[in-house]
Amino acid sequence: MLKNICVTQLNLLRRAPSLQQQVRTTFVLKRKYEPLLHKTNEKPRRMRAKHFIYELVEDTLVKKRPNMEVVLKTFVEGVGDKGDIVSMKPNFVYNKLLLPGLATYKTPESIAKYSKTEAEKSAVQHSSAYAQRTVNMLGSIVLAVVMNKDEPWVLEPWHIKASLRKAGFHCKEECIRLPKERIEGPDLKKENKEFCCTITINKLEQATLRCRIHHWSTDPSERLPYVLEHWKLPAEPLLNVGQPETESTQKNA
Repeated sequence: MLKNICVTQLNLLRRAPSLQQQVRTTFVLKRKYEPLLHKTNEKPRRMRAKHFIYELVEDTLVKKRPNMEVVLKTFVEGVGDKGDIVSMKPNFVYNKLLLPGLATYKTPESIAKYSKTEAEKSAVQHSSAYAQRTVNMLGSIVLAVVMNKDEPWVLEPWHIKASLRKAGFHCKEECIRLPKERIEGPDLKKENKEFCCTITINKLEQATLRCRIHHWSTDPSERLPYVLEHWKLPAEPLLNVGQPETESTQKNA
């Protein structure tokens, strides 16, 4: 019985496949001390220990690989539109473009296959590769619109423009569409209440921007207490309407 067990274990060991993984690593070296030359038809001199000291010239494992050129099959946010030839880092191209099937290798056949037709060129859906990214960013923030607590005011597009500039966005007043209903103050009942306005980008894409009124006074004793991370707190709607109606024209952002 023991003999059969031992034979079975040996057979299992013999059938176990060996794991082999190819490693593409190349090191370019050079001798620190060059060996002396020998005369023709004579036996070469014996090299000493110092002749086996090498210096590293290049390590191909950490060498920066050149960018890859691919042809996009469809619109990719932040990259380009269908038929565009883009040159990007190999890791991004493999993981984000080639594997999901959004692009293919650059060849004359692929360029001709995925080039835009006249109908596709006339039906513009995206003004640029980064416009949709801007729309997503504007839709994900809550803009603090700081208004005067002491002087009367009426909300205008330049108030939104100034608040956007403080948040890191540059926008023209003509691209900002305010609600049709008039918003005026100061009115502490409107403090931290939310309303929406529309931002037009390149006369094409539109982003809905959430805004909240915050009153501020030049007198430190009259200022309202600061609320930490107020954009994370729930807020009541300022207006009764859902989406705002426009009152200004649209131009390029």
